Parts: sequence; C-alpha cells; structure tokens
Amino acid sequence: MIASAPAGEIRLDNVTVAYDRHPAVHHVSGRFTTGSLTAIVGPNGAGKSTLLKAIVGQLPVADGSIERGPLKPRDIAFLPQQASLDRAYPISVLEVVLLGHWQRVGAFGHIGRDGIRAAREALSAVGLEGFEQRPLATLSIGQAQRALFARVLVQDARVILLDEPFNALDARTVADLLALLQRWHGEKRTVIAVLHDFDLVRQHFPEALYLARRLIAWGRIDEVLTPENQLAARRMAESWDDTAPFCDTGHNHDSHSGHHDHTGHHGHAA
Repeated sequence: MIASAPAGEIRLDNVTVAYDRHPAVHHVSGRFTTGSLTAIVGPNGAGKSTLLKAIVGQLPVADGSIERGPLKPRDIAFLPQQASLDRAYPISVLEVVLLGHWQRVGAFGHIGRDGIRAAREALSAVGLEGFEQRPLATLSIGQAQRALFARVLVQDARVILLDEPFNALDARTVADLLALLQRWHGEKRTVIAVLHDFDLVRQHFPEALYLARRLIAWGRIDEVLTPENQLAARRMAESWDDTAPFCDTGHNHDSHSGHHDHTGHHGHAA
C-alpha cells in the first residue's frame, strides 16, 4: 500500500483500467506532483482519455490503485472532450459557468451574488464578457470551449484535468487558453491534459506521460518525446489485441510497468 499523497499530488500504483474485462490501460505507475503541468500523449486508442477518466473517478480501476491523498471531488476539475457536450441543451452561457459552483454548493444550494460575480469575472477572463445571456447553442466551437474553461476557473480546483481541450480550435483561442493553463501552473495547481499536437506539447509543457496502453515513458519533455519512444509506441500500437482477456498480473509483475518518481528515473515499457 503506498503512502498517502500530499495535497495536489496524484499517484498511480500499477493501475489497470478495463472495459468488459478487456484492458484499455495496463499497469501504469508514477505520480503527478503538486503543481506539475503534464501532457498525456500517445497514438489513437492508447488509453489516454480512459486514464484521465480513471483519475477523476469516472471509471473504476480493475487492478492497482490511484491515490489522491486529501483531495475531495470538488478539488478536481474535469473538462471532457467537446464531443461529450450537448450544445443543443437550452442553457445560457452564464448558467454553464455557474455550474462550476456545483461541487461546492450542491444541486440545491444557493450561489449568491459573490458566486455570480465570480462567474462573470471568469467569462471576462476568457474573452466572453457580454455573452452571459447568450444560449450555449449559438456559440462557435471556440466560444463554447472558452465558456467551459470559465466554468473550470469558477470551480477553483487544485487539480485540473483536460481531455483534448484544443481540438478544432482556432490559433487565437488556443493561445488564450494556453495562457490560462500557464496561469494555473503558476498558481501551483496540478494540470494534466490529453493532447495530440507534439509541437504544442514541446513548446508549453515541461512534462509528459507517453502512453500506448502501457507506459512508454513519463518525465521531462526532452526525455519522453524521443524518436525511440515514438517507435516503441508505434510498435506497441501495432501489436494491440482488443479481444485479449483481462491481464491480471497484479503487483508481482513489473516488467511492463513504467515508474516515474521525479528523481531521474523514467520508465519504459518493453
């Protein structure tokens, strides 16, 4: 059993996540330290979004454990992929942002003037001042994503998880939202984002977790995004078997586990 993680730190101990007993993520170990800014990268179908959902608690862990320390649900903000957002739902932009208070006040709690003011300030921070009463359905993809980032701002969480937050966005919107990530990083919040653009990751993220069902590497960008690791990920992707049975190797099998402890060791999957 691993020791309790400090506030803002998330530790993965031999984590396996499965769908219908078919593993989507195998035996991942390591930690996101408090205040770290980490990109999760890897080929399509590598289990990146699955791992993020397991960290936030939306998917159960089939083997191993995720240690969140003293973090409560309200301390973790999760922004899913845009495809999961029903933009046709009859809700205003301000109401979307006010949902950021939900973890604190509950479904029937009173938000009050301070909460509304915080939501308006968040909209201003993402460039949507004056959009408060606009229906969500009338927004462009970029504007809708800005509104969702404002909701995350309002939640004021210690840990922020983002699943492909820059998909299909224009360059200006990406730049503005990246500035918010840097702000959160400067505030010592733990930020984890699933991304596909390696150039963007190299420019803006100090750390990365390279996943291809199993852990390829986890650590500093220059040690993770290497040609050798890209080749290893491609080979692993080509060898996937989606019909394979559940791999129940437990804690006694570490030959395919990556371990990352921020002390210079960066694990590689075989």
